[in-house]
Amino acid sequence: MPRFFCPQPLVAGTTVALPEAVAHHIQVVRLVPGDIITLFNGEGGEVQASLVTVAKRSVTAEVQVHVAREAELPYAVTLAQALPEASKMDWIIEKAIELGAAGIVPLAAQRCVVRLSAERAEKKLAHWQGIIVSASEQSGRNRLAQLAPLQDFNSWSSQQDLHKRIILTPRAEQSLADWARHQPPQAITLMVGPEGGFSDAEEKAALAAGAIGLSMGPRILRTETAGLTALATLGALWGGMSE
Repeated sequence: MPRFFCPQPLVAGTTVALPEAVAHHIQVVRLVPGDIITLFNGEGGEVQASLVTVAKRSVTAEVQVHVAREAELPYAVTLAQALPEASKMDWIIEKAIELGAAGIVPLAAQRCVVRLSAERAEKKLAHWQGIIVSASEQSGRNRLAQLAPLQDFNSWSSQQDLHKRIILTPRAEQSLADWARHQPPQAITLMVGPEGGFSDAEEKAALAAGAIGLSMGPRILRTETAGLTALATLGALWGGMSE
């Protein structure tokens, strides 16, 4: 059944006008009045709805029944990813959402090749938000991951929050898998460097601010692989990857 994000109240018995992008998609796939679709607004659960009108520029649907279904991990994982080259960030965000990430923090680190002006960063954030929506629709998630503004690594890493922060580094003596086997499921933030990794100074600053240094095992993973492998590892050890 087609699933779409619809950021408005979804009350059984009401008729709603679907967002322009959703209406366009419905027309492209040639759905017609009477077809059943699934809608979610990010506030939890989803609804089944029946298409009422499918016009050239607008589509409406009648909300029928609310289903209290969730597909979130039982613990929150935030991926703090230093900006990689080219379009790798798009792929990382898409797959991180599929694997259950609850938050994405783009980081500007010392060895990042990509440098974004304020204007370009704003456009990228809008683009990445669209990827989060699309990946949530595809993967069956009914809540959208939080996307933070682009952060300077040094400023961000010095901040304190309630989540444990894990910096993935090949220099660590303990692996993420070994650490997770001896820890209860909990909210954490995974810090992943760019292609050249975090600099020594950045790593030392993060560790001094309370981050835990862990490795991904004996092999050095690419930036687009490390965070996703870490998410999958936690899902396998802490649960949330299967019923």
